Amino acid sequence: MWSSPIGLIITFALGILMAPRTSTAQPPGKVFRIGVLSFSVTAGRDHSLDGLQQGLRGLGYVEGQNLAIAQRDAEGHSERLPALATTLVDLRVEVLVALGAAATRAAQRATSTIPIVMVTSADPVTSGFTASLARPSGNITGVSSVEVLGGKRLELLKEAVPTVSRIAALWNPGNPATASFVQEAQGAAQALGVQLHVLAGPPNDFEGAFTAASSGRAEALIVLPDASFTSHATRIVDFAHRHRLPAIYPVREFVDAGGLMSYGLSWPDMGRRAAIFVDKILKGATPADLPVEQAMKFTLIINLKAAQELGLTLPSHLLVFADEVIR
Repeated sequence: MWSSPIGLIITFALGILMAPRTSTAQPPGKVFRIGVLSFSVTAGRDHSLDGLQQGLRGLGYVEGQNLAIAQRDAEGHSERLPALATTLVDLRVEVLVALGAAATRAAQRATSTIPIVMVTSADPVTSGFTASLARPSGNITGVSSVEVLGGKRLELLKEAVPTVSRIAALWNPGNPATASFVQEAQGAAQALGVQLHVLAGPPNDFEGAFTAASSGRAEALIVLPDASFTSHATRIVDFAHRHRLPAIYPVREFVDAGGLMSYGLSWPDMGRRAAIFVDKILKGATPADLPVEQAMKFTLIINLKAAQELGLTLPSHLLVFADEVIR
């Protein structure tokens, strides 16, 4: 006797419900291994690691349960990065997160197969990390910023000290990723009608640059982005205060060390966004298919105590514009 059409439909539906399912979820008990390579987290480098860990927790990754992080920090010594990158590759991590341009370059040279998520202020295309922003093509993607903040920093410095006409710019010529920062700052200085005196500041010897700033009768200081400068934030801030130079810096570590103000990328936000890339890759995506994201969040931090020590009265609109004012 033939079954009715309704009976066949019910039988078919029950068969689907009871059949084993193919799931894209990760197997129970799976522990994901990621590596983190940094130039100098121990020196307070940009807080992107904190943002990364926070972002991963928000996505359900818990260290000691389903996540293991192997961190290698060069502690401000760039020559250590290649060997540290190799150790992470040897650990067979599933994703390698590189904090900063120098770390990204070392990771790139260490592996062409392990996915790399970069967190950097350098232009990834001109730096040779990716073929383009929309189509990375290789094993590197992540969060970056084509840094065009030198003009804004000079503008803020000019607002803080309207009479300034000669500004010293501290730059590390040993970092090729920052050459475009100098060009952008020079163009902005010309537009603002101020003289920009670019000073070469090797990471291990600032005295020559500091002496040149004094002999050049600099009236203010802008520190261009470089991880090695952040490692020496206290020395640089002390110099600026000794010579009574109002200064603007690229990251908040300088303000925490007593500097006047900083304007730059929100590194915790960059780290949190990098966590999203890590999550996608762990779930099967490839870096070549994940367009590089550009930084969207920037912060201005002002230290009123430093302003008072320099004898400055900052305009009220500048204080209103600030994301944080330290009193």
